[in-house]
Order: sequence, then structure tokens, then C-alpha cells
Amino acid sequence: MKHVVYSHQGQAMPEHVTPIREDAFLVKDHTELRWLGGAGVLINCRGTILLADPLLMGFDMPLLIDSPLMVEHTPNVDAILITHIDNDHFSRETITALAPVTRSLHAPSYVAGEALKLGAPAVGHDIGESFDVGPVRVRLTPARHNWQNGLPEFAFRRWEEKDYCGFWLDTPDGSIWLPGDSRLLDSHLTMPQPDVILFDFSDNDWHITLDGAVRLANTYPEAKLLCIHWGTVDAPAMTPFNGDPNALTDRVTHPERIFALCPGEALSLGAGREE
Repeated sequence: MKHVVYSHQGQAMPEHVTPIREDAFLVKDHTELRWLGGAGVLINCRGTILLADPLLMGFDMPLLIDSPLMVEHTPNVDAILITHIDNDHFSRETITALAPVTRSLHAPSYVAGEALKLGAPAVGHDIGESFDVGPVRVRLTPARHNWQNGLPEFAFRRWEEKDYCGFWLDTPDGSIWLPGDSRLLDSHLTMPQPDVILFDFSDNDWHITLDGAVRLANTYPEAKLLCIHWGTVDAPAMTPFNGDPNALTDRVTHPERIFALCPGEALSLGAGREE
């Protein structure tokens, strides 16, 4: 697949990173999505800026790539969306650094409480709750990823499914769905047809698994699949981090809709064109 190369240990990764500059934050006549590496995505909906699960700095594992977006090149953020507490999604260093330019942060209630401690303008939500960010209507969708309950070192609280979510975004240019880190749920297979799925295909039991990802993709055959959660963390033995987009092409209906973009490249929805 174009733009997919392999590390010296055989881990699929993007061939390069395209730095994101301030022009990516300008008002546009369409909606634009840019993968940030990991699970992170920048969404510019006609000038309204959302960051989903941004990890721009401070991760505690070695990385295969640099972040395409620097804090100093982030002039404004209308909303940060956080799906859950794991530090490759809820980056305390990133949230703290972005707080001065962030208008709001939205997350499940427990995660929002932790973000408030960092000085972020956080609002907690229940699964199924909706809110507006400019022209974007956002709704929390269910997820199941409470793996921490099986490990004694995380037993300081009981982790509930309500602490994890996905996000469904209705924009003037179409719908975007981030299922989040999750096992495949029955409810994931009965959603409306999305225009774009922010597509985790990690072959891991606390993620969707590769078979589950293929099933999800083929349930929504018209959706563009923007691959995330791959090629970023240098951890070839850890299945959550080492998915290979090439494993999808022979199994997904209409494989031309798979976008394994390099971090920082744009996928347009609506009036713009795909780059």
C-alpha cells in the first residue's frame, strides 16, 4: 500500500511525516481530517478545530515517528475530544501544554475530572449524550476497553464501561465516527452509514481485533477508512501498536476507500478534494 514502509524490526509505519503548520487551522469551505499519529486526529470543519486523542508530546515509550503537529504551531483549538484515560489517548503533557489555546475539552465524566486537574476547560459527558462545537454535533458512542480491572496495579478504582467512549460527529460535510479503543460491540454494527470511520484495526482482544475491524468495515461499505492506531509506537511485540494496513486490502470491500495516510496529510470531506 502506498506510503506504508517497514521498520528494521518489521513493523508497518508511514514512510514520512508532513508537518502541520498554521494554515491547517484556517477557515475552509469543507471539512479536513489529518492523522496525528497514534490515535490522534485533527479535524478542521470550516474553521472549527477539533483534536481527538492528541498525543503531541511526553509519551513514555519509544516512537517510530515524530508528531506532525507541534504545540507552538497550534494557534487555537475549539474542542479536544478524549475517548479514555490511557496515556496514548489522554496525554497529560499535551493537554496541559494546549490548555491556554483550548476553548473546551470533552470526555467521559471520569476522564474530564482528571483533565480539570490539569487546568483544561473540561466537560464530562455520559454515553449517548450530545453537544455542539460550532457547526459540529458530537455524540458519545459506547466502547468496551476497561482492561485495567484485570491488573492489580490499576485497582485503585473500579473501571466501568462508561469511562470509555467513541465519538460520532455530524458536520455540514458528512459524518465522522471514531469508535475509540474498543472490543467490537453489537451496537457498532447498527449505526447509520458514516462517511468516514477513524479506523482502529489493532489485532488485540481489548481492541477490535483484525477480524472485527474487517467486519466493521464491511458493515459500512460506503465509509472512507482513515487508518489510525498504527505505525507510531516502536513496539513490534505489542499488538495494540503494530497493525499493518496491508492486511486489510484483500479483506475489505472496496479497498480503495482505505486511507493509510502519512501523519499530517489531509483527507477532505465535502467540497474539497482528497489529497
